[in-house]
Amino acid sequence: MTRHITETDVRAAGPFAKIDTPADVVRMKSALLKDIRRSAYVYRVDCGGCNACEIEIFASITPVFDAERFGIKVVASPRHADILLFTGAVTRSMRMPALRAYEAAPDPKIVVSYGACGVSGGIFHDLYCVWGGTDKILPVDVYIPGCPPTPAATVYGFAVALGLLGQKLKAETHVQAEGERVAVAHPSIPYNLRVLVEREARRMAGYRQGGDIAEKFLVMLEQPGLVPLTDRMSTFAAAETDPRVAEILARLGDVVTEAIA
Repeated sequence: MTRHITETDVRAAGPFAKIDTPADVVRMKSALLKDIRRSAYVYRVDCGGCNACEIEIFASITPVFDAERFGIKVVASPRHADILLFTGAVTRSMRMPALRAYEAAPDPKIVVSYGACGVSGGIFHDLYCVWGGTDKILPVDVYIPGCPPTPAATVYGFAVALGLLGQKLKAETHVQAEGERVAVAHPSIPYNLRVLVEREARRMAGYRQGGDIAEKFLVMLEQPGLVPLTDRMSTFAAAETDPRVAEILARLGDVVTEAIA
């Protein structure tokens, strides 16, 4: 699972507020003590940046931000690392060293793409000597954008990486049993009718909101009752307080009526 750290994740009243909240301290320490049960070791790979990201990384391990209080330690070899932190756009000359560092790190490991250049190649993305971001050559687990990311965003990204590391350490492989099938949503409604309802709802309201409206409408269709279907759909649409949603529900009722006619 890949995580993207957004600006709202690290925005607070001040530059130090995000990492000084007790909830974050408890969450990060519990991830180390209960799930990982040891320190997490970070190895940094500079693939070709301007060193602004490195300044912020070093700031995050100073006494002001003190990432080591969470058990996060910087190591000098990828063979000792749990988390690989890639900064800068991947250049031609650094592609193979980056791949060798990834292969040298033991599994399970977390790959963090750090900074705008690490995430996408940044302003150097279209140079002849640049491959692009880290994900052009390696599978990335956590993205920490910014030019450069703040120390607070850096520590928060480490917290996310610790959570993913705990998941990888305790990962279980599911083997599908004979005859095992995924449960289909709304099995009592014909598949073609479900498709028509979802397409029309998403056409009118967009993919996400349309999907939510279609789901609510399909749940109503599945409910048993003595009231005729057409009357039930009309009542359901009339009960909606939002006129925009009510219009979509009425249209979905027309779609169902046309399909079963």
